[in-house]
Amino acid sequence: MSTQWKIDTSHSSAGFSVRHMLITKVHGRFARWGGTLSFDEKDLARSRVAIEIDAASIDTNEEKRDAHLRSADFFDAENHPKISFTSKRIEKAVNGYRVTGDLTIRGTTREVVADVELEGQGKDPWGNQRIAFAGKTQINRTDFGLKWNQALEAGGVLVGEKVDIVVEVQAIADAGSVAAE
Repeated sequence: MSTQWKIDTSHSSAGFSVRHMLITKVHGRFARWGGTLSFDEKDLARSRVAIEIDAASIDTNEEKRDAHLRSADFFDAENHPKISFTSKRIEKAVNGYRVTGDLTIRGTTREVVADVELEGQGKDPWGNQRIAFAGKTQINRTDFGLKWNQALEAGGVLVGEKVDIVVEVQAIADAGSVAAE
């Protein structure tokens, strides 16, 4: 039977990194987000993931950059306040799972595939059943309409097109779904 889980965002993270000036990477995260998952290890066709992120909650540790990322040059958070991911298929892979789903950024939806590992599960000191997953994928930001850039004097551009996305999830089981097993 599939167990229903709610992401515990106080013990989880949704982050990213992107190449800056061709020489380093800038890392960021989203402060406000959440989601649910159902997981049936014996019948992955019954498993699902749904995540929703508040685009305006972007945090790269630089307020001016964050304001620019919220603007129409990038996320256009005023007109597209949510980033979402909804799984379509979960399959067993050599080192965990492959999760295929629809990622929507700035009103554009594209299919992406994430490599996901089951990190573990157990009961917390308060009697809640918990499970943890780590997932990663890479997207091209221009596929989602995030096209702004600036040419560098020495050649190249300020912001890379490839964005590495890493999500670390710890989730708490819905008491009713655990009892049903």
